Amino acid sequence: MSTFDSTKTRLETLLKDIITGEIQLPDFQRGWVWDDEHIRSLLVSIARSFPVGAIMLLEAGGDAKFKARPVEGVDPTKATPNKLKKLILDGQQRLTSLTQVLIFKEPVQTRDHKKKLLQRYYYIDIEMALLGQEYYESAIISIDADRIQRENFGRDIKLDLSTPEKEYENFFFPCNQILNSDNWEEGLNNYDSNHGSNKFSRYMKFRTQVIKEFRFYDLPIIELNRDNKKEAVCLVFEKVNTGGVNLSVFELLTATYAVDNINLRDEWFGNIQEGIEGIHPYLRKQRLLHEVEPTEFFQGLTLLYTLEKRREDLKAGKTGKQVTGVTAKREAVLSLPLDTFQKWKQPLTQGYWKAAKFLRQQSFFSTSDLPYRTQLIPLAAVMALLGDRWLEPKIHEKIARWFWCGILGELYGGAVETRMALDIQELIDWIEDGKEEPATVRDANFQPARLGTLRSRTSAAYKGINTLIQREGSQDFFWKSTIRDLDETDWEGRRLDIHHIFPKSWCDKQGIPASRYNSILNKTPISFIANRMIGGKAPSQYLVQLQKHDSVQLDDAGMNAILATHQIDAIQHFRRL
Repeated sequence: MSTFDSTKTRLETLLKDIITGEIQLPDFQRGWVWDDEHIRSLLVSIARSFPVGAIMLLEAGGDAKFKARPVEGVDPTKATPNKLKKLILDGQQRLTSLTQVLIFKEPVQTRDHKKKLLQRYYYIDIEMALLGQEYYESAIISIDADRIQRENFGRDIKLDLSTPEKEYENFFFPCNQILNSDNWEEGLNNYDSNHGSNKFSRYMKFRTQVIKEFRFYDLPIIELNRDNKKEAVCLVFEKVNTGGVNLSVFELLTATYAVDNINLRDEWFGNIQEGIEGIHPYLRKQRLLHEVEPTEFFQGLTLLYTLEKRREDLKAGKTGKQVTGVTAKREAVLSLPLDTFQKWKQPLTQGYWKAAKFLRQQSFFSTSDLPYRTQLIPLAAVMALLGDRWLEPKIHEKIARWFWCGILGELYGGAVETRMALDIQELIDWIEDGKEEPATVRDANFQPARLGTLRSRTSAAYKGINTLIQREGSQDFFWKSTIRDLDETDWEGRRLDIHHIFPKSWCDKQGIPASRYNSILNKTPISFIANRMIGGKAPSQYLVQLQKHDSVQLDDAGMNAILATHQIDAIQHFRRL
């Protein structure tokens, strides 16, 4: 059975339905953004009977329930929810522009090509339009809100359309009269009688040639019927809106939950006026959770929801395709029930906090040091399920092993929804019954030769090895402290970052290839002040300089001991390279 119909509808009919509120926008639609040039181009296309693309509408009242809002500028007291019959999925910019220009008597709020805000009225130069369609582009103009066009840096008036009399005198037709021009025509007829001009007969030719095209313009309509599922509607919406930025899961869920009077933006971002802290501000109290995105959070919720459903299905004796699959894929997230969000939002929020504590134990202290943000999703979900049990030594050891296998095995790059879903099941099972290791543990494979090819700071294994060195107690060449010795007050100033052991410029002079000296084998965590003292000198020089510094004061044995915390054999390493 077809899930859509296609037809044609008169432009005037569509705009009237927009004004009355029978046609509205789903709340996930972004704001109206067309600029002045796009609007004039649209008017020219309609005047010339050119196609301007199909409009896609959704019949209201089905499974795809979204909070609706009127088209921009429409009186919300008139376009009320009870009048809603159809939602605009594609064509918002075109329909809003035409509503603003052809219906409203106020100036159109738009922008110029530099995105500067403008207020514009749109007019058609009648005499120029009568020269032929090839002149329409010049004939259709926009003018400032005062309806006066100036030149010479605003000192001289070039065109004054500030009153109907001025419009008649200059013979410019206002576009907001196109669909109902009775009053304007009566005024022009009176103007002709009072001034002895013969403009009305010229106008009637213009009316037949131009205005008629607008009044009888038909737009192709594709209408999705109400039987379409919400996920299908969201997918269709994104397919047809290829020119814009894809809507996020969060934006779509915000519109969905709004139907049940849940303000998801307040739930996530908080609302000071309403006394709502919000999930995001709460998570941001942890340095490592600053960059958690709402879509990632909802993926975690979906993992928890589908795992719970799967367990219920298995307990009920279901088999095969009857059993819910654990997933974090987009279509599943879009189907997340509101009651599931309410049930799991607090446990998952605390799961993220526990994940942050675990990461600090592993010596991660900054979001930029995290190898994979994606691995944080199943980690937080597992923590939500375990509660404080994650602190038990055996459980903690298994979580750490799984986590580091994911990093050094480089298994959490790219689209990883399938791995997330498998890991949350297998990691929990491994923790509970201790039998089979998760696939991420089994799949992990790190060859020693990989160390020579790790050069990118964004590589997960690169970041992981840097953190492992710090976790094992590497001491800074200057401060002589480990990362664990730093508290929040001095962390920024004394934190360690990964730098060359043998400086780049020194290696270049020795003829050592960049592929070798840029690998992680020639990198180690060093503070900014120590790295600045290294400069381009060989280790045999800069280490002596560091040892003699007033704030360091180390003998050779002391410096060798610090180097050993970086897994550097002072004699063998420096002699060989």
